[in-house]
Amino acid sequence: MKKYFAEMIGTMVLVLMGCGSAVLAGPGTLGIFGIGLLGISLAFGLSVLVMAYAIGPISGCHVNPAVTFGMWVARKISGKDAIFYVLFQIIGAFIGVGILAFIFGTTKGLACNQIDPLELGMFNVGQGVVMEIVMTFIFLMVIFGATSSKAPAGFGGLAIGLSLTLIHLATIPVTNCSVNPARSLAPAVLNGGLPLEQLWIFILAPLVGAGIAALCWLCFEKPCKCEKEACETPEVTE
Repeated sequence: MKKYFAEMIGTMVLVLMGCGSAVLAGPGTLGIFGIGLLGISLAFGLSVLVMAYAIGPISGCHVNPAVTFGMWVARKISGKDAIFYVLFQIIGAFIGVGILAFIFGTTKGLACNQIDPLELGMFNVGQGVVMEIVMTFIFLMVIFGATSSKAPAGFGGLAIGLSLTLIHLATIPVTNCSVNPARSLAPAVLNGGLPLEQLWIFILAPLVGAGIAALCWLCFEKPCKCEKEACETPEVTE
């Protein structure tokens, strides 16, 4: 159970710190003193970075059902573990957003995911779906590469955290950036309204992106013909 509870804690931290930065320190709350788009993006990225080193040795620090799904498709986690990982991630997300709602004093405006959250009038559902699929794909590719046995040891958390920051910078204006069904589910359920109506986007699209990334990584990990021949060729000794 240690790894399941670790996932719960990690997801709670991600939702509390990430969504909390937008709700409690965003421009709408603190005016000119708000941390802005860059600050919110860094909050999400740093949350994953620090948790990667805190709980990574225990559970691998998925803190994201899409990551867990991708790892299952790539045959890096069992079906049983995948189910319990997702369950405890969702519990952790509700704990995190519950703490945030208590501090903020309302269940409304909890940095929910929705299309065109800044009301720019520039983005529609189709664009949001594509954005979430592509960004989740990129995120999972970074995770697979950074945690590969061929990657430099000790730098995985840094690469993953920075990639999530980069993804938020590009995606917040379009969907408020999910790439994580648990992060989207908890605020939407408490908030209701449009975020709850559009929740299917932020569950389905990240899972599709993660699945595509996992299949691509399986192809990358598969030995090519020359590698097979090298392994099968016996060494010649004099």
